[in-house]
Amino acid sequence: MRHTISVLVTNEFGVLSRISGLFSGRGFNIESLSVAETLDPQVSRMTIVTSGDDKVLEQINKQLNKLINVIKVYDFTGEEHIERELALVKVNLTADTRPEILSIVDIFRAKVVDVSPRTYTIEITGDEEKISALTELLRPFGIKEIVRTGRIAMARSPKQK
Repeated sequence: MRHTISVLVTNEFGVLSRISGLFSGRGFNIESLSVAETLDPQVSRMTIVTSGDDKVLEQINKQLNKLINVIKVYDFTGEEHIERELALVKVNLTADTRPEILSIVDIFRAKVVDVSPRTYTIEITGDEEKISALTELLRPFGIKEIVRTGRIAMARSPKQK
């Protein structure tokens, strides 16, 4: 099962290596990792995506909570949350393919952020499926390069009744 875990940590040297070591020490691959400062510059949020057995992930959550630099752990598995990812896709371009590529970009609400005589660089945000769908449609044109941020996640706000 796939798990998305958000960890608030103190923004200090070595915290990332301790947390990633916790995963690798238990034989878990980190599929995606995104880290950035929060509103408080002394706190960072790490969003980690991994796959594995629920029982072992429960142990990892407990181990994370024991680390001195960890402030709070949120496991979004089975919880209402919002996930997004950012990707930049550099695709080959000809005069003939230009309109078709622009049409695809428009349909996905992506945008062209860099233009050269032979390539477009496209920026897209969305869930993993949206980004994968765009890249599959652009693949026949010749994708030169793809850069993806990895998933970020946030709990949904409670609905007002």
